[in-house]
Amino acid sequence: MGSSPQNKPAQIAVVLAFASIYLCWGATYTAMSVGVRLLPPTILAGTRLMISACLLLVFCFFTGKKIFYGRGVMVRLGLLGLMLLFGGNIGLVWSEKYVASGLAALIVAVTPLYVAVIESLLPHGERLQPRGMVGLALGFFALLALLWPSFHDALRPTHGSEMQVLASMVLLLGALSFASGSVLSRRMQLPVHPLVAAGWEMMAASVANLFFATALWQWPQAHWTRDSIASIGYLILFGSLLGFSCYIWLIHHVPVAKVATYAYVNPVVAVILGMVILGETMHVSEGIGMVAVIGAVALVTSSQMKSGRPAAEIEVTPIESES
Repeated sequence: MGSSPQNKPAQIAVVLAFASIYLCWGATYTAMSVGVRLLPPTILAGTRLMISACLLLVFCFFTGKKIFYGRGVMVRLGLLGLMLLFGGNIGLVWSEKYVASGLAALIVAVTPLYVAVIESLLPHGERLQPRGMVGLALGFFALLALLWPSFHDALRPTHGSEMQVLASMVLLLGALSFASGSVLSRRMQLPVHPLVAAGWEMMAASVANLFFATALWQWPQAHWTRDSIASIGYLILFGSLLGFSCYIWLIHHVPVAKVATYAYVNPVVAVILGMVILGETMHVSEGIGMVAVIGAVALVTSSQMKSGRPAAEIEVTPIESES
């Protein structure tokens, strides 16, 4: 997917759009880490997604896009929203109560590897060439390096070490939910504009989050302070709206393989911001894991499938990033 020579966008526009998805999405991990200290995960995620969904759908309505579809399409959009932005996102938000934002970003970065594995296992699925298989093997090593400090601490229990292990497992399950939803989204090929689809998917996920927030009566636990409101505001404006809009624009104007680079730039941005803003530290093994996971994702997204298609076309879909 890319622009024709006649419609080639201005270089400055491309640079600014890439800067937006690199920095905006990379910083969402930092914003979530701040917000989840003051708000229950369901309220943080549900409020952010509900406001984002309403703003996005109103924008789509006033720009002439079709908003409502038949029951079958709407149900499918709801299912994708639950897989992508409820199952995939709530685990990430909750986990950042117990693991550093940079580490969370690195674990979530394995999502493209999940997508490649799921595709290869499905009937008539896309299978990676040897270069991509090397990337998968490197990704497995990266996960071991990233998770080793938490598991090592759990062997000689210290305060919170068990929760760090649990949070890491929840992150992996959330990434699996997001990857599964990504593959399902591509196979459904719904006749819906990406922005409209994202709006309804956000809406479905927000309803699920707020339902559980109310059912478990977590509202009294919410601390509405300047920091918590700023966290939600950042996630809405820069995570859901600006970042996602730039992403959609990029996949229609530059090669998909280039857009896929966000998958291994965002974790680096998150790690740096976590250290600078939140004072997070990194174990040596986690540093090795960071290099390995970035290399693994780069190998997989840049490899060719056996069908001859670039893997990035399979793994980068017009949906909101997990962050």
